[in-house]
Amino acid sequence: MVPLVAVVSGPRAQLFACLLRLGTQQVGPLQLHTGASHAARNHCEVLVLGGGSGGITMAARMKRKVGAENVAIVEPSERHFYQPIWTLVGAGAKQLSSSGRPTASVIPSGVEWIKARVTELNPDKNCIHTDDDEKISYRYLIIALGIQLDYEKIKGLPEGFAHPKIGSNYSVKTVEKTWKALQDFKEGNAIFTFPNTPVKCAGAPQKIMYLSEAYFRKTGKRSKANIIFNTSLGAIFGVKKYADALQEIIQERNLTVNYKKNLTEVRADKQEAVFENLDKPGETQVISYEMLHVTPPMSPPDVLKTSPVADAAGWVDVDKETLQHRRYPNVFGIGDCTNLPTSKTAAAVAAQSGILDRTISVIMKNQTPTKKYDGYTSCPLVTGYNRVILAEFDYKAEPLETFPFDQSKERLSMYLMKADLMPFLYWNMMLRGYWGGPAFLRKLFHLGMS
Repeated sequence: MVPLVAVVSGPRAQLFACLLRLGTQQVGPLQLHTGASHAARNHCEVLVLGGGSGGITMAARMKRKVGAENVAIVEPSERHFYQPIWTLVGAGAKQLSSSGRPTASVIPSGVEWIKARVTELNPDKNCIHTDDDEKISYRYLIIALGIQLDYEKIKGLPEGFAHPKIGSNYSVKTVEKTWKALQDFKEGNAIFTFPNTPVKCAGAPQKIMYLSEAYFRKTGKRSKANIIFNTSLGAIFGVKKYADALQEIIQERNLTVNYKKNLTEVRADKQEAVFENLDKPGETQVISYEMLHVTPPMSPPDVLKTSPVADAAGWVDVDKETLQHRRYPNVFGIGDCTNLPTSKTAAAVAAQSGILDRTISVIMKNQTPTKKYDGYTSCPLVTGYNRVILAEFDYKAEPLETFPFDQSKERLSMYLMKADLMPFLYWNMMLRGYWGGPAFLRKLFHLGMS
């Protein structure tokens, strides 16, 4: 299948992408771990659980702090994915192959890769257990286990993905099915869902709606498409400035948004989706679809739910300013697995990594952390094949914008940043421990304007 590069192939887009590709080629060779995984050691100074964005980033930072030989990562997966780009993969604007690399290639050189799954955490004894019956003790523990996708909590899934007309941008196994469903669309309802649970990248469920609408317009199918966004939430977005901008787009493009509607069943053989009305328990609605994009329910990883490090809801219980565990001072959390009251995004992980780096540094010196995380997170709201609203905000759901212009406006420049610049920063800076978010840029721009 050929991506829709034609819609983003203007002169400025081509120049920007060309410069980025050139920049990528000029970056020196990454001194990363390329050998096979090792058998688990019995003890390490810093043990990192999870080889996703938070885990790899913190391992790189800890390597510089205590030495590679004193850091280990527990991660079972053979491949590491830059998941934010899957929104564009599902819309045919990027290839899935561009989103993944071998895990071995992103683990910092010299850092031990324990290729196993964590089965138990015992913070009272400063150790963890893995599925290959290994027991590993630690001095400091960083938990970066991400979030769990619970497709099976929707009746008819995941087996329903074997049928056509249905996809999900949240899994490597189903993201290309979204693009296939989009291409195969003929006439009828195109339905997009948002579950009644916390999710990672909370903007993604509606991003694919805007991209699908743009695709239907480009291919002459818009008049035959009834586009529906059924969300369990009570608002389109949690920050008013961006919600107002999105509402304008929704009205201009004649999109239907139904609030407090939660997907409970998919009858893929009949192309029917069943929704519960969260405001009226027991009331359900069956809607036929020509295309269905599912955002699955999500939860903390099972290993955390019953762990001593978890709060009542199963998330790693950390101080929201320092990321240090509330009960175990040598345990820390980062990213989607934590109970930090901010949107779960890769941008949030980047900002958190810089704070956590400083927190651990002072804890190692028996001092009290002073650097505080303000909840910064970012959601590039893709509203078309060449437009993005760059939402940036903090714990208070107040805008915390980087650039000296109104970021609630759709912009080509922000799309190019999302599609080309951010993947570059991720692979070449963030995973190497050199990108802690755009705070310094924000200060630079604001100083320049003062």
